[in-house]
Amino acid sequence: MAVPSGPARRNVVLGALALSLATGGTARALTADSTGHVPRAGDGAGRIVDLALPSTALGRTAKVRLLTPDGWHARRPARRWPTLYLLPGGDGDHLPWTQDYGIQHLPALRHTLVVMPEMPLFGFYSDWWNHGAGGPPAVESFHLREVLPLMEREYGAGPRRAVAGQSQGGFGALSYSARHRGLFRAAASFSGYVHPHQHPRAVRAAMDYLGLDPLALWGDPERQRHIWEAHDPAYLTDRLAGIPVHLSCGDGRLGPLDPPGTLPDEHIPGMEDPDDPFPADVLSPTEAIMEAENRTLEPLLRASGARVTTHYHSGTHDPAYWSRELRRSLPMLLAALHG
Repeated sequence: MAVPSGPARRNVVLGALALSLATGGTARALTADSTGHVPRAGDGAGRIVDLALPSTALGRTAKVRLLTPDGWHARRPARRWPTLYLLPGGDGDHLPWTQDYGIQHLPALRHTLVVMPEMPLFGFYSDWWNHGAGGPPAVESFHLREVLPLMEREYGAGPRRAVAGQSQGGFGALSYSARHRGLFRAAASFSGYVHPHQHPRAVRAAMDYLGLDPLALWGDPERQRHIWEAHDPAYLTDRLAGIPVHLSCGDGRLGPLDPPGTLPDEHIPGMEDPDDPFPADVLSPTEAIMEAENRTLEPLLRASGARVTTHYHSGTHDPAYWSRELRRSLPMLLAALHG
């Protein structure tokens, strides 16, 4: 696993663990808006707004960061902007898009509202099964039934939407787009865990490693197979027909953006299939798994009529690649929003 320098994070376990090396500017409190949520304006020439939202779905207060477009602060009640939703990896940290990747400095985003919600650790963009009991964390409900309507009711988000995500967020981008057909006009996945039922042992190993109940998410991959399939983009490709979908992924080997001294991924007991071990030159088994799943998904998407573009490359499961791939896919996402 690469160890990014400076403010970037080190990600392990399918992007679920963060060592919290990210740093950012301080924020000043603003007056509560009409919803009672307290926004905070940070850097980015006043374009960054942080919200703390009481969430029934998560059972706690949750955070959302906005990157606002030109004219947003002086907006009239009826003004709406095309909206790009950026989803975090399995660590749930929504701040790297601005703190590490600097999207506030991209001229192409001056006329787009960008919504960056957090997620619980290893939340997997799902309302957890919890052994049939349901209840928190209901991640999908938080994002799509709490955050999204609030953005469109109070914060100028319009009905033209696109979505992208890194690592587990790539799964979220595709799963949400398929499970809610027509909600998003385009979707992009960067090193996404896009076919979890292909590697259920990796899901279990990561959740065991994190101290989470691996059966609470979707249940057993065979006994509750219908729940797994209901969330897995590989079983929902017909619902992605006609929309632009971008897949990008590394191969787990040392790549051009991995700095000297790059270390292997954290060892996760049980992740490796003893009958199909990772090649000796793979530093990031996580990324090797992601590549296998993306390459399985791609032809299924094409056969279903999705408008697929791909970029497979050398490299590890590392934020430097996700920053690059966001910029690479941004013209496609913005064309869907503004076209």
